[in-house]
Amino acid sequence: MVKSPATPVVTSCSGLLYYLSGTRWTMKMVVTMTLLLLLLVIATVLSAVSLPRPDDETDTLTSAGEAVEAVLAPASHTRCSVFLLTDGISFTSSILNSLGRLSVPWGVAVFELAVDGQDANVTQAQLSRVVYEARRLRQVSWCVTVVVVSNDAAFLAAFAEWSLKGRLLVWPTRLLVVTRLHLPELHHLHKLLSMTNSMLLIVDDAAIFKRYKVYIHLPYNPRGPQVMRVASWTPQRGLSLKTHLPLFPDKFFKFISQPRLVVTMEEAMTTKAVTKADPEAPGGQRLWFTGSVPNVMEAIAESINFSYTYVRSPDRTWGTKLPNGSWSGMMGVVTRGEADIGLGYFIMTVSRAEDVDFTWPMIVSYSGIVAPRGGAEVDPWGFLLPLQPLVWTAILTALLVLSSGISLLDVCHSRKFVNGGSRTMDAYDLLRVLLQQDISKLSNRWWWERLVLAVWMLMTLVLTRSYAGNLMALLAVRHISEPYKTLREVLDDPSVTMIWQENSANVQYFRSADQGMFREVREAETAGRVKFLQPSDYNKKVPVLLRRGDHVLIDAEILLKPFKAEAFSSTGRCDFHTSREHYLTIIAGLITQMNSPLLPALHNRILRILESGLYDQWTKEITPNSTSCAHPPTKITVNTSLSITNIWGMFVALGTGLALGLLMFVLEFLTSCPPRL
Repeated sequence: MVKSPATPVVTSCSGLLYYLSGTRWTMKMVVTMTLLLLLLVIATVLSAVSLPRPDDETDTLTSAGEAVEAVLAPASHTRCSVFLLTDGISFTSSILNSLGRLSVPWGVAVFELAVDGQDANVTQAQLSRVVYEARRLRQVSWCVTVVVVSNDAAFLAAFAEWSLKGRLLVWPTRLLVVTRLHLPELHHLHKLLSMTNSMLLIVDDAAIFKRYKVYIHLPYNPRGPQVMRVASWTPQRGLSLKTHLPLFPDKFFKFISQPRLVVTMEEAMTTKAVTKADPEAPGGQRLWFTGSVPNVMEAIAESINFSYTYVRSPDRTWGTKLPNGSWSGMMGVVTRGEADIGLGYFIMTVSRAEDVDFTWPMIVSYSGIVAPRGGAEVDPWGFLLPLQPLVWTAILTALLVLSSGISLLDVCHSRKFVNGGSRTMDAYDLLRVLLQQDISKLSNRWWWERLVLAVWMLMTLVLTRSYAGNLMALLAVRHISEPYKTLREVLDDPSVTMIWQENSANVQYFRSADQGMFREVREAETAGRVKFLQPSDYNKKVPVLLRRGDHVLIDAEILLKPFKAEAFSSTGRCDFHTSREHYLTIIAGLITQMNSPLLPALHNRILRILESGLYDQWTKEITPNSTSCAHPPTKITVNTSLSITNIWGMFVALGTGLALGLLMFVLEFLTSCPPRL
């Protein structure tokens, strides 16, 4: 090959030096720097091409060991354990070397699942078993960090599915996924990584400068996976944070970006459904609710930084468990994943707790009976009320004792009157004093008889004056009857129909009762004595039914109080009363999907709202007159003229006495007639 003499050819380092020595100094420097840069680029390209990309798990685990150690160190706890899960490609030496870097006082558990060449169904079965064993170990551990290392997209997808199904990853459990796959290849992990306390470590060590990137997935993003890079690690600089967020941030305590959640709710006594203008909603109108519980939801949403939309259940009820194991009402909306939060007073039961999670209790209350009160009635036997039965008994006893004692003393003294007959103070004289009648011929009585008579007259004076004053007051009293004060009275009256809330926890309870009074309620339903209504219909239908006198309402006290308050606000009267007995103590709160990471944040906000008294204040503002009929009087006084209805009992007593006197007169007359000759 022939080259032109005017163009020097560089064939070696000596030729390069010879060339540089023959030119000017400035030109030498420019050419030198250019050639060195060119050689550096060529070396970089050759190294990238010549170095094969490691695909085996051993290289990934070994290469990422220091990065994993740096990521887990800030979040480590003295009582935490580490669960390492691999897909079976790692060598024992690689695992031991990697685990040797971690400081885990409470131990490390290694779960290895070989997937190379196995059938997918076999892998699924084995992975479910591994997740089950890991969950059992997690339940007896103080705290756990799960590290999953794999470059197999199918293995990671299966782990994501079974870790959620097997409830391995509750919120306190941290998860770190280590892989060489790129973000677009990990779309199937979005639900797992966004709804758990998880981070993703992507290994990029194919080039000369190794770099490990750490990501978190933000939850509730309707536009798809939203990934945020929070840190990176390099051998030269170590771990460096890219945002103000710490590693394993509590992204549910306060959302980084404002997501939109779905809340299910229904109308109740203190909650009303309205429409709200919203340009983004279909038709420009959006479903909204007002009331004390929606106020709680607004405060929680503002504190956690999310927006929300309301949905309603198909049957407009709270929900009960169906024979096929599914749920109706709002319980079904939440269990099917159609809503994130169930808003309302959901009573905590064992069956519900198996399928949803409950927040901190909003209320602790009980169930009762609301029945109609009777009208103001006059008691015809009110003339007996000024004195209690014990007082009447004491008066009669005193009459007998005094008359017997005087008769006995008189016999002992053997006193004879002038006319030759035996005269002494007897029961008739004492009775005449009690009835405020006169007594004659006191001069021929003993001094002790006069003393007893004086004491008796003083006592009867106090009794008669007290009786007259109380009787005058009682004649103006009207008595209000309150029937059906107990569930037993309701069950014993076959003419009474019970009203229960449709598809509520209380209904589910009495339908499953096999003994006691609630078994009788179930039998009454079979007999047609039970009617079901929704809380939204209480104000419209229940007052009419109760005023008929043959219906009672049985529900939680949190719904009975506003019902009575609404009835008082509309009529100004307390037409209904609550039973003195309470049944079915309830603890109620909001609900979320099972293992929802929102639960700790909801606990915190609800507890603050309750302790600050905001919830009680909102309830008082929304429910006026809530205490007006809490303890209605059973007696009222009126200012009116006396009528025969007030005192007909006295005439009955008078007529009875006259009839008895006439009967005695006839008997005496018949017995005293001289016999005929």
